[in-house]
Amino acid sequence: MNPLASLGRVTLDLCTEVGRLSLFVKDALIHMVSPPFHLRQIFEQVLRIGYNSLPVVGLTAFFTGGVLALQIWIGGTRFNAESIVASIVALGITRELGPVIASLMVAGRVSAAIAAEVGTMRVTEQIDALVTLSTNPFKYLIAPRILAAIICLPLLVAIADTIGIMGGYVVGTETLGFNSSVYIKNTVDFLELRDIVSGLVKSAVFGFIIALMGCYHGYYSRGGAQGVGKATTNAVVSASILILAANYVLTSLLFTD
Repeated sequence: MNPLASLGRVTLDLCTEVGRLSLFVKDALIHMVSPPFHLRQIFEQVLRIGYNSLPVVGLTAFFTGGVLALQIWIGGTRFNAESIVASIVALGITRELGPVIASLMVAGRVSAAIAAEVGTMRVTEQIDALVTLSTNPFKYLIAPRILAAIICLPLLVAIADTIGIMGGYVVGTETLGFNSSVYIKNTVDFLELRDIVSGLVKSAVFGFIIALMGCYHGYYSRGGAQGVGKATTNAVVSASILILAANYVLTSLLFTD
């Protein structure tokens, strides 16, 4: 019942978790850049993380672009600034909404899947079996998943940007009455390479976070099926929070002069 004792336990637990995560990140980075590389494992994870995530990312991006165009038009009519719809949709999608929304959707799908897969291997002692067979779990399980996520997220975000802008175009031309040629011209004239590249840089960082949280929580899961379920939940929650926090930090670094 001592509040100081409770505070101390929480502080010690937090320090322990931060230290364990730091060591996990260090080991993961070392095995990501050092040979040998399990190319087959990386390719399989690229298919699982990237290709299988295309439908959910594409649908989310399309409707996000559409609703963004609609909301900007509603706000713009108050100031007689309806013409900014195409420009702001392109800017909002490429800089922020494309990377963040796509990454959050992938986090919900991929972080949970990775945590469940790795966690099941942990509680069924398959990871211990790999160690017994002189196979490094970080090299065989962790590094391929993180590398695949870093590769796939920029590609998914590039596709999401395109589909999101197209969603805004469809709503703008079919619902809001914009001229098709004018809408496209405003989009092309306003959009800069810096806007696109910044979103792709963010997405690579988000991909690292997504795979890292899934692997970390799965790798340290305990307690059978219940522990795997808890690891899956923690992976999605922590990945989502870290994506939003990293987005703020990266935006500050990339766009604050």
